[in-house]
Amino acid sequence: QLVESGGGSVQAGGSLRLSCAVSRRYTGSFGCMAWFRQASGERREGVASIRLDGGTSYTDSVKGRFTISKDKVKNTVDLQMNSLKPEDTAMYYCAAATTCARLTLTDITWGQGTQVTVS
Repeated sequence: QLVESGGGSVQAGGSLRLSCAVSRRYTGSFGCMAWFRQASGERREGVASIRLDGGTSYTDSVKGRFTISKDKVKNTVDLQMNSLKPEDTAMYYCAAATTCARLTLTDITWGQGTQVTVS
């Protein structure tokens, strides 16, 4: 249902754009889309979320650097990541949920993940 792309390796200060393609048969099934990340040995944490009404939330460490958006034509949810830091290195997961309150989601469907490495 969810397929991520756009991960890779980049130097500190660089940019990457992640994209999450949502199967059209599930379009409208989800009230909230989000990006999470999990660094090696760490817990999975919410990075950014976007609701059906377009409202967005971000974790403090990425505010001003990351932007989450929806592309209705491509049926994707994208995460533009600028000014990347080594601490942004993690596996990034797309998530779709019934509802969300900031970065707390319910009834989550996960993508398979895409690796982001910042050196």
